[in-house]
Amino acid sequence: MTRTPPRLLLLQIRDAGRTRTEEVESFARHAGVPLHAIDVLNVFDTPRFPASAADRYDALLVGGASEASVLEPERFPFVAHIVDLLKASIDARRPTFASCFGFQAAVVGLGGTIVRDEDGCFEMGTVPLSLTEQARDDLLFSDAPDGLLAVSCHKERTDAAPPGCVPLADTEACHHTFRVDGAPFWAFQFHPELDRQRFVDRLAVFKDQYTDTDDHYERTIARFSETPESNALVRKFVERAL
Repeated sequence: MTRTPPRLLLLQIRDAGRTRTEEVESFARHAGVPLHAIDVLNVFDTPRFPASAADRYDALLVGGASEASVLEPERFPFVAHIVDLLKASIDARRPTFASCFGFQAAVVGLGGTIVRDEDGCFEMGTVPLSLTEQARDDLLFSDAPDGLLAVSCHKERTDAAPPGCVPLADTEACHHTFRVDGAPFWAFQFHPELDRQRFVDRLAVFKDQYTDTDDHYERTIARFSETPESNALVRKFVERAL
């Protein structure tokens, strides 16, 4: 019997056309679902939306952003609506998988603190994650290896999980993953949906923002590694949390 794929909503914070398409394809690939299983709500097209926007879906996905910041809600008024939607998903116990920008919006919404590192990019590359003791009992991380590599590229960060959340993974530089205690809500500073090739493709679009010269760009991508264990988290979410 063919299993009906889940109905997923991707809350997308992407203005550049190429990355819009690539992000949906990446989530579908690593979740193991067909593209038609994912509907997209792009906040650059629809900056105002109700907190009930994900109510008819089995799960909510939230992507990253290189074109917006949670620290500039006046410039990006959709930030408040994203936070409201995330809080509504927590209250509804709706399975939620929030990557990068979604992580930072969740931190802000749950009473945590995001800071910006003004001097260059804080983390950029494939970084090893150190798992916490709590990760060993987590639905997604229980069978993940300590030190798994993940794609990370951000200039803003937090040092700790927000109140009421379970810390799951860190790097030497910052806090990277938490789960809301009592809810199927996971947030990742890194990009579980991005593998090495997609990261190379993504950085090519934003290389003027994250690298200084063509040589810097080439040296940067040469250090990227494959990230199969972190990519597997997307499929684990679909198979275990839904």
